[in-house]
Amino acid sequence: MANILVVDDEEDILILVKNALRKDDHLVTVVSESTEVYKMNLGSFDLILLDVMMPAIDGFTLCGQIRHAVDCPILFLTAKSLEEDVMYGLGLGADDYLIKPFGIGELRARVNAHIRRERREKRSILYIDKVHFNLSGKELFVSDERVMLTKSEYEICEFLARHRGQVFSKEQIYETIFGFDGKSDSTAITEHIKNIRSKLHACEIDAIETVWGIGYKWKP
Repeated sequence: MANILVVDDEEDILILVKNALRKDDHLVTVVSESTEVYKMNLGSFDLILLDVMMPAIDGFTLCGQIRHAVDCPILFLTAKSLEEDVMYGLGLGADDYLIKPFGIGELRARVNAHIRRERREKRSILYIDKVHFNLSGKELFVSDERVMLTKSEYEICEFLARHRGQVFSKEQIYETIFGFDGKSDSTAITEHIKNIRSKLHACEIDAIETVWGIGYKWKP
């Protein structure tokens, strides 16, 4: 089951898509006024379907404006089939498109394929707002720009991010990252945190909080 948002100004399309996706036990939220999308918690959705031709704000514009705020797949519902329109939409950050009129079977299959792929990928990717971790590649990105961290700096970030909101002492962090046989001591963590903060601040990210007298945490 996935949480899906459908935005289309045609009520018949909304009813059709909602009923179709509910057959696969998805939770479907439908919106006929594109401006309402800005008031929603978009991070709660696993997939978004956007009509292209809508009054007020068209799907292309809406996609471009919300893409930075969501990491879920975005699919266009479009009557446009010209290659340049399709390429333009994908260039804005959409993942796929369905050309109207589309079959219910195709809709369900395409949506479920994206959800399955997204869930496979998220096993190796950790998203926290603008920050995401490539867990298999041991890389940290801010808004798709890689932050150049040392191995130790990355490990500290990943550890704190995986347990965001929880406070750890310097000793706990050191033992987790370097083990009991580490050749330095917990004071090294202070310097690592200082370097991490400097690199993240350069990307306008303030993620690690000092809890005085206790240690550090990744802000929830």
